[in-house]
Amino acid sequence: MLQKIQFFSKKTNNFYQLFPTKTIPTLRINGVPMHRYIKIDPLVDTKSKIAALKPNGTVLDTCTGLGYTSIYSAKSPEVNEVITFERDPEVLKITKMNESSNDLFTDKKIKIINKDVSLGIKELDDSTFDCIMHDPPTFTISPVLYELKFYKELYRVLKNNGRLWHYAPTPGKAKSQSKANNFVLVIINKLKEAGFKKIFHDEKSSGIIARK
Repeated sequence: MLQKIQFFSKKTNNFYQLFPTKTIPTLRINGVPMHRYIKIDPLVDTKSKIAALKPNGTVLDTCTGLGYTSIYSAKSPEVNEVITFERDPEVLKITKMNESSNDLFTDKKIKIINKDVSLGIKELDDSTFDCIMHDPPTFTISPVLYELKFYKELYRVLKNNGRLWHYAPTPGKAKSQSKANNFVLVIINKLKEAGFKKIFHDEKSSGIIARK
Protein backbone atom coordinates (compact mmCIF):
# COMPACT_ATOMS: atom_id res chain seq x y z
CA MET A 1 0.00 0.00 0.00
CA LEU A 2 1.27 3.47 -0.88
CA GLN A 3 2.67 5.38 2.04
CA LYS A 4 1.65 8.99 2.40
CA ILE A 5 4.21 11.35 0.85
CA GLN A 6 4.22 14.87 2.20
CA PHE A 7 6.47 17.91 2.45
CA PHE A 8 6.42 21.65 3.12
CA SER A 9 7.89 23.97 0.51
CA LYS A 10 9.61 27.17 1.56
CA LYS A 11 9.43 28.28 -2.09
CA THR A 12 5.64 28.38 -2.16
CA ASN A 13 4.85 28.34 1.57
CA ASN A 14 2.51 25.41 0.89
CA PHE A 15 2.16 21.93 2.39
CA TYR A 16 1.82 19.11 -0.18
CA GLN A 17 0.48 15.60 0.41
CA LEU A 18 0.19 12.59 -1.87
CA PHE A 19 -2.73 11.04 -0.07
CA PRO A 20 -3.63 7.33 -0.57
CA THR A 21 -7.21 6.34 -1.39
CA LYS A 22 -8.93 3.05 -2.33
CA THR A 23 -7.51 3.34 -5.85
CA ILE A 24 -5.14 6.06 -7.05
CA PRO A 25 -3.82 8.81 -4.71
CA THR A 26 -5.14 12.34 -4.53
CA LEU A 27 -3.11 15.50 -4.09
CA ARG A 28 -3.81 17.76 -1.13
CA ILE A 29 -2.37 21.26 -0.90
CA ASN A 30 -2.67 22.83 2.54
CA GLY A 31 -5.27 20.17 3.32
CA VAL A 32 -7.44 20.94 0.28
CA PRO A 33 -7.96 17.84 -1.93
CA MET A 34 -7.62 18.19 -5.69
CA HIS A 35 -10.03 15.30 -6.36
CA ARG A 36 -13.23 13.93 -4.93
CA TYR A 37 -12.17 10.98 -2.79
CA ILE A 38 -14.64 10.43 0.08
CA LYS A 39 -17.91 9.39 -1.60
CA ILE A 40 -16.20 8.75 -4.94
CA ASP A 41 -12.55 7.82 -5.42
CA PRO A 42 -10.12 9.76 -7.68
CA LEU A 43 -10.09 7.08 -10.38
CA VAL A 44 -13.88 7.07 -10.75
CA ASP A 45 -13.81 10.88 -10.48
CA THR A 46 -11.29 11.10 -13.34
CA LYS A 47 -13.12 8.62 -15.55
CA SER A 48 -16.42 10.47 -15.04
CA LYS A 49 -14.79 13.67 -16.31
CA ILE A 50 -13.37 11.88 -19.34
CA ALA A 51 -16.74 10.27 -20.09
CA ALA A 52 -18.45 13.67 -19.88
CA LEU A 53 -15.97 15.47 -22.16
CA LYS A 54 -15.37 12.61 -24.65
CA PRO A 55 -11.97 14.02 -25.64
CA ASN A 56 -10.75 13.85 -29.22
CA GLY A 57 -8.20 15.49 -31.48
CA THR A 58 -6.07 18.08 -29.70
CA VAL A 59 -6.91 18.53 -26.02
CA LEU A 60 -6.11 21.36 -23.61
CA ASP A 61 -5.92 20.25 -19.97
CA THR A 62 -5.66 23.58 -18.16
CA CYS A 63 -4.34 22.36 -14.79
CA THR A 64 -2.10 19.29 -14.67
CA GLY A 65 -2.07 18.41 -10.97
CA LEU A 66 -1.35 14.68 -10.74
CA GLY A 67 -2.02 14.42 -14.47
CA TYR A 68 -4.88 11.95 -14.37
CA THR A 69 -7.14 13.79 -16.81
CA SER A 70 -4.23 14.21 -19.24
CA ILE A 71 -3.31 10.54 -18.93
CA TYR A 72 -6.82 9.23 -19.47
CA SER A 73 -7.48 11.70 -22.29
CA ALA A 74 -4.33 10.47 -24.04
CA LYS A 75 -5.49 6.85 -23.67
CA SER A 76 -8.33 7.55 -26.08
CA PRO A 77 -7.50 6.52 -29.67
CA GLU A 78 -9.49 9.59 -30.75
CA VAL A 79 -6.94 11.92 -29.11
CA ASN A 80 -3.81 13.00 -31.00
CA GLU A 81 -2.23 15.38 -28.48
CA VAL A 82 -2.76 16.70 -24.96
CA ILE A 83 -1.26 20.02 -23.89
CA THR A 84 -1.38 20.62 -20.15
CA PHE A 85 -0.29 23.51 -17.93
CA GLU A 86 1.06 23.35 -14.37
CA ARG A 87 2.27 26.54 -12.71
CA ASP A 88 3.61 24.96 -9.51
CA PRO A 89 6.97 23.13 -9.82
CA GLU A 90 6.34 21.55 -6.41
CA VAL A 91 3.18 19.91 -7.78
CA LEU A 92 5.23 18.47 -10.64
CA LYS A 93 7.77 17.31 -8.06
CA ILE A 94 5.22 15.33 -6.04
CA THR A 95 3.55 14.11 -9.25
CA LYS A 96 6.85 12.51 -10.26
CA MET A 97 6.79 10.62 -6.93
CA ASN A 98 3.37 9.18 -7.76
CA GLU A 99 3.49 5.86 -9.63
CA SER A 100 -0.06 6.40 -10.88
CA SER A 101 1.19 9.49 -12.73
CA ASN A 102 4.04 7.78 -14.60
CA ASP A 103 2.30 7.97 -17.98
CA LEU A 104 2.18 11.75 -17.71
CA PHE A 105 5.94 11.82 -18.28
CA THR A 106 6.25 8.90 -20.72
CA ASP A 107 3.24 9.22 -23.04
CA LYS A 108 4.43 11.00 -26.17
CA LYS A 109 0.95 12.41 -26.76
CA ILE A 110 1.26 14.59 -23.65
CA LYS A 111 3.12 17.91 -23.53
CA ILE A 112 3.57 19.55 -20.11
CA ILE A 113 4.08 23.32 -19.90
CA ASN A 114 5.34 24.58 -16.53
CA LYS A 115 3.51 27.91 -16.61
CA ASP A 116 0.37 29.54 -15.22
CA VAL A 117 -2.32 28.73 -17.78
CA SER A 118 -3.90 32.17 -17.33
CA LEU A 119 -0.69 33.59 -18.82
CA GLY A 120 0.31 30.74 -21.12
CA ILE A 121 -3.05 30.60 -22.89
CA LYS A 122 -2.41 34.05 -24.33
CA GLU A 123 0.47 32.57 -26.34
CA LEU A 124 -1.74 29.93 -27.98
CA ASP A 125 -3.24 30.38 -31.44
CA ASP A 126 -6.96 30.80 -32.08
CA SER A 127 -8.99 27.63 -32.69
CA THR A 128 -6.21 25.26 -31.62
CA PHE A 129 -8.14 22.71 -29.56
CA ASP A 130 -10.95 20.27 -30.29
CA CYS A 131 -11.81 20.13 -26.59
CA ILE A 132 -10.79 21.58 -23.25
CA MET A 133 -10.65 19.99 -19.81
CA HIS A 134 -10.86 22.87 -17.32
CA ASP A 135 -10.39 21.33 -13.88
CA PRO A 136 -8.92 24.14 -11.78
CA PRO A 137 -8.38 24.30 -8.02
CA THR A 138 -11.15 25.90 -5.96
CA PHE A 139 -12.20 29.49 -6.56
CA THR A 140 -10.50 30.50 -3.28
CA ILE A 141 -7.15 29.18 -4.52
CA SER A 142 -7.33 30.29 -8.17
CA PRO A 143 -10.05 32.93 -8.71
CA VAL A 144 -8.50 34.09 -12.00
CA LEU A 145 -9.42 30.74 -13.58
CA TYR A 146 -13.11 31.48 -12.96
CA GLU A 147 -13.08 34.97 -14.48
CA LEU A 148 -14.85 36.04 -17.66
CA LYS A 149 -11.53 37.25 -19.07
CA PHE A 150 -10.12 33.72 -18.84
CA TYR A 151 -13.30 32.13 -20.22
CA LYS A 152 -12.96 34.36 -23.29
CA GLU A 153 -9.45 32.96 -23.78
CA LEU A 154 -10.80 29.40 -23.52
CA TYR A 155 -13.41 30.29 -26.13
CA ARG A 156 -10.77 31.81 -28.40
CA VAL A 157 -8.45 28.78 -28.45
CA LEU A 158 -11.31 26.29 -28.92
CA LYS A 159 -12.31 25.22 -32.42
CA ASN A 160 -15.83 25.85 -33.71
CA ASN A 161 -18.22 23.30 -32.19
CA GLY A 162 -15.44 22.24 -29.79
CA ARG A 163 -16.35 21.03 -26.30
CA LEU A 164 -15.48 22.37 -22.86
CA TRP A 165 -15.78 20.56 -19.52
CA HIS A 166 -15.53 22.89 -16.51
CA TYR A 167 -15.27 21.72 -12.89
CA ALA A 168 -18.23 22.96 -10.85
CA PRO A 169 -18.61 21.37 -7.40
CA THR A 170 -22.00 20.74 -5.87
CA PRO A 171 -21.71 19.95 -2.14
CA GLY A 172 -24.32 17.55 -0.83
CA LYS A 173 -25.01 19.31 2.46
CA ALA A 174 -28.35 21.15 2.52
CA LYS A 175 -26.78 24.39 3.78
CA SER A 176 -24.21 24.32 0.99
CA GLN A 177 -26.58 23.34 -1.81
CA SER A 178 -28.11 26.76 -2.46
CA LYS A 179 -24.67 28.40 -2.48
CA ALA A 180 -23.33 25.69 -4.80
CA ASN A 181 -26.24 26.11 -7.21
CA ASN A 182 -25.63 29.85 -7.29
CA PHE A 183 -21.93 29.23 -8.01
CA VAL A 184 -22.82 26.91 -10.91
CA LEU A 185 -25.24 29.52 -12.26
CA VAL A 186 -22.58 32.23 -12.07
CA ILE A 187 -20.20 30.05 -14.10
CA ILE A 188 -22.88 29.24 -16.67
CA ASN A 189 -23.75 32.93 -17.10
CA LYS A 190 -20.09 33.86 -17.54
CA LEU A 191 -19.60 31.11 -20.11
CA LYS A 192 -22.63 32.40 -22.03
CA GLU A 193 -21.19 35.91 -21.95
CA ALA A 194 -17.88 34.54 -23.26
CA GLY A 195 -19.76 33.06 -26.23
CA PHE A 196 -20.30 29.42 -25.26
CA LYS A 197 -23.59 27.68 -26.10
CA LYS A 198 -25.45 24.42 -25.33
CA ILE A 199 -24.38 24.78 -21.69
CA PHE A 200 -25.57 22.39 -19.02
CA HIS A 201 -24.50 21.04 -15.65
CA ASP A 202 -23.54 17.37 -15.52
CA GLU A 203 -24.09 16.24 -11.96
CA LYS A 204 -22.40 12.85 -12.42
CA SER A 205 -19.02 14.39 -13.32
CA SER A 206 -19.58 17.49 -11.15
CA GLY A 207 -18.94 19.72 -14.12
CA ILE A 208 -20.41 22.04 -16.71
CA ILE A 209 -20.35 21.05 -20.37
CA ALA A 210 -20.46 23.66 -23.13
CA ARG A 211 -19.76 24.09 -26.84
CA LYS A 212 -18.30 26.88 -28.94
